[in-house]
Amino acid sequence: MVTIRLFAAYAELVGCDTVDIAVSAGATIGELLSEFRRQVPAAAPLPSRLLCAVNLAHVLPSHVLQPGDEVAILPPLAGG
Repeated sequence: MVTIRLFAAYAELVGCDTVDIAVSAGATIGELLSEFRRQVPAAAPLPSRLLCAVNLAHVLPSHVLQPGDEVAILPPLAGG
């Protein structure tokens, strides 16, 4: 089981700020996001390329997940 955390507009769009998703051993972030969109239809409008962090470290879609990981889906960041 992996916990997905959503923030700001993404949480508002999906209607919640956390979702638990069961994934098979060796699943990647990309596979997790596909399963997330399948299980949570409200997530379909999210951008195809999402900025993700696993246990507070930014990762690529190819990152392999471990049971109990926490995945943050981060909205676009801006600042100055």
